[in-house]
Amino acid sequence: MGAGFARLNSLTIIQTTQGLAEYLLAKLPNTRSAGVVIGHDARHNSSKFAQLAAAVFESRDITVWWYEDLVHTPLVPYAVKVKKAAAGIMITASHNPARDNGYKVYNLHGCQIISPDDHNIASSIMQNLEPTVWNPQGSSLRKPILDTMTASYYSSIISRLDAAEAETLPVPFVYTPMHGVGLRFMASAVELASPKVIARMTVVDQQAQPNPDFPTVKYPNPEEAGALNLAMHTADQANVPLVLANDPDADRFAVAEKVDGVWHQFTGDQVGILLAYWVFSSNTSSATRDDVMLTTAVSSQMLSFVADAEGFSVHETLTGFKWLGKNTQDLQGEGKRVHFAYEEALGYMFPDVVYDKDGIAAAIVFLCACSSWGSPWAKLQELYRKYGYFVTTNTYWRSPSKQKTEAVFQRFENLDDPFPSRLCHRKVLRWRNLTTGYDSATENNIADLPKDPNSRMTTCWLEGSKLDDGVRFTVRTSGTEPKIKGERKTFGDG
Repeated sequence: MGAGFARLNSLTIIQTTQGLAEYLLAKLPNTRSAGVVIGHDARHNSSKFAQLAAAVFESRDITVWWYEDLVHTPLVPYAVKVKKAAAGIMITASHNPARDNGYKVYNLHGCQIISPDDHNIASSIMQNLEPTVWNPQGSSLRKPILDTMTASYYSSIISRLDAAEAETLPVPFVYTPMHGVGLRFMASAVELASPKVIARMTVVDQQAQPNPDFPTVKYPNPEEAGALNLAMHTADQANVPLVLANDPDADRFAVAEKVDGVWHQFTGDQVGILLAYWVFSSNTSSATRDDVMLTTAVSSQMLSFVADAEGFSVHETLTGFKWLGKNTQDLQGEGKRVHFAYEEALGYMFPDVVYDKDGIAAAIVFLCACSSWGSPWAKLQELYRKYGYFVTTNTYWRSPSKQKTEAVFQRFENLDDPFPSRLCHRKVLRWRNLTTGYDSATENNIADLPKDPNSRMTTCWLEGSKLDDGVRFTVRTSGTEPKIKGERKTFGDG
């Protein structure tokens, strides 16, 4: 956030919303009656930005389905789906640093926008730069929906649990919303799932209430080293071995468990596999290839191994829930039964609730699974013994500029022509560059996933060694922060 056309501020929020409004009016004849859903989190200026966006739509006689208080991000696409709205907007920067904010757009299907909508909206913004509204006051077109939508949303989550599962839900755990909006929604969902469990839920007091400065953490991202330290300390004081966490807008979900005196923070791949296995074992007594789960090109290959063994299908997409949501809807249109989707960056999607990652739904399902398993860490080891061992090692580097990022990728992508024969003393078996669409493993060298010239992602498959059966290594840019990410996936039979 800041002054200027390259920062989020009142002017750029108005310009962006004007462009989106005009695009929707031109594309969807029923935009005015269908309306637009608007929500916001607790970050600096989130409420003001949401008010300004609403005023722009109202000035064009477009109904605004309005969340009149703080909400977690999944409630916006949920309301788009229920209300059959023309679009949804969430003002949030998710787990980014305190100085950031963002403007997240969902299409009429409740999915994050992708091309060509994103490019067309950008073009419409540039054609509507002169601000026409400065007054953020509401009108009769602004319809409050918080109570009705949250009640419906909780019902959608609880309907995933049968009565027996809900009855066994109470497992002691420590919860942190990491200075975000999650506590209200987590507590309500837990109490509705099983009133007994509220007494066994310990909240990290120092992080319980929304605070846009995130004073107890360097970065409000559960993936960051040290982000769960305070929650683990609280758990130690309460003698509780399980920690659950959401990021500030509660669309991501993280887990840590203390086993034999040592805290283990689960990777997104590990939580994803545990949730996927629970969903499979709970819902698919006789799975067929029409039963589908989804994951992304940077997530573990373990889900595919489980699917091969158990008879269901796995589809891989580009990174990001805009692709997981879109591909889910496409598969459902083909008559497939899509049960679950996840990405290693702590995102988990239940399509019968919302077509986006949902940290509250993931937490409730995970608690339900834990009530059956006991220790999630022990269950994970059991799955490793059954399907093979898969290890994820992630790191990142903060980039000082776009130019530096481009230089790093130019050097990596041009190690040899068309790609290096060896990396890290291992033979390169396959090289895929989704920026250019090149794939060495296909007959025509066209990648098996869509190319995206606006992002950087290269994956290479390396031969196995005495210690493993192979490595898949990916270097990519982050979709939300100035980061270069490195992700290594190693697998073997133990």
